[in-house]
Amino acid sequence: MRRISNLLSKSKQLAAFASLETKLRANALRSYCDQSHLRRQNRPGPLVQYRSLVDQGKLRHDPFQESVASELENLLARLEQYEKDMEEYHVNLANWEKQRENERRRLLMEEVELHQKDEYWWKRLNNKLTERKRPKNMESGVGKWVSYLKREKKLDSLVGHRPTAPPAPKGLYIYGNVGSGKTMLMDMFYSATKGIVKHRRRYHFHEAMLRINEQMHKIWKNQIEEKPLQSTIAGWIMSLPFDTKAKEWLAAEERYKQEVQMKNILPAVADMFFLDGEENEKGASILCFDEIQTVDVFAIVALSGILSRLLSSGTIIVATSNRAPKDLNEAGMQKEIFQKLVSKLEEHCEKVLIGSEIDYRRFIAQKSENQVHYFWPIEKEAMNEFEKKWHDVTGRFGGRIISNTISVMFGRTLEVPQSFDGVARFTFEYLCGRPQLLLP
Repeated sequence: MRRISNLLSKSKQLAAFASLETKLRANALRSYCDQSHLRRQNRPGPLVQYRSLVDQGKLRHDPFQESVASELENLLARLEQYEKDMEEYHVNLANWEKQRENERRRLLMEEVELHQKDEYWWKRLNNKLTERKRPKNMESGVGKWVSYLKREKKLDSLVGHRPTAPPAPKGLYIYGNVGSGKTMLMDMFYSATKGIVKHRRRYHFHEAMLRINEQMHKIWKNQIEEKPLQSTIAGWIMSLPFDTKAKEWLAAEERYKQEVQMKNILPAVADMFFLDGEENEKGASILCFDEIQTVDVFAIVALSGILSRLLSSGTIIVATSNRAPKDLNEAGMQKEIFQKLVSKLEEHCEKVLIGSEIDYRRFIAQKSENQVHYFWPIEKEAMNEFEKKWHDVTGRFGGRIISNTISVMFGRTLEVPQSFDGVARFTFEYLCGRPQLLLP
């Protein structure tokens, strides 16, 4: 039940805060005044949002939180120019990729023409003798691997290396005690980025792990089915002026290239992180990552591979955690891989400690101690109270209770027996006691 709770809920329950007396950093006021060009977006930055909520009495002033909001505001100010730089970079990258692909196909066709003049080579291909005469100590596919590497090296000399992304503004790694307002401040920043950068995502750790697993599943499934691969091959090879055997060789080389690329599955997953309907829009990328942690070996390996890819390609990361980067892996799992992750985070993110000692969630709980959050023990009186609460919530807007089917992960669906306007009810047995629950 605890895991279900972690996956289905987000910690956004901050409402009132205690007062502290101290001075802000010297640049806080300057940051506030210098952001006038962002106001035309009609989306105030995190510092403006924070001060507005304090002025309205919805938050009590906390200098630690205001200092972090100032850091986030400074980062926001640098995003507009970076977005323009990244748009130009993506144009150059697209041109480079197109030119490289055209040169690669030209090289392949030259190889075919040379091989066609070599009767012995062609005879080996036709009779499929290559594998039979392969030395015992040579792994399958070594010949293709060598050819692939030679071809890639030649392409580097002809087209040049991949364009380098412009230097990205450093992101922020916000860490500190539980309940100190980290998520609230990150969400203020995330809301302010709308209209400034085209590619923006906000994930909780568990949500991100589910998405990573889902994308890995899709890639493996496509590899098995090979449908996209076959259509790509047919698109340009089948129309070439070569005989069938030559086309089969070209198709095999194409297939091998894509197989090599798919073996590096984590970079492929990282490249899909921002592709939800914005494939044709090029620009900067912002990833807000809440509650970053390393709970097991998979989390360490996946985060290291994916975040390294994103950071290396210019994505700006704003993350929250209860711990400093070096303290994330207290269990000591996969130390070498973990150290690479820490190095990447420290290279591309400023570490910002939110130094408040107050757990505002406890403060809120004390302020709302008369509110009922759960019903226990499970007996007649508690059940009656639950039913009353259910009817109060659903009847407030005169809604009709319906059953519904919603999409979840991996192409699966979940039957929701009773729901109305985003409110649903389940039994524990229904959610957790049926292994067939999420089957397609």
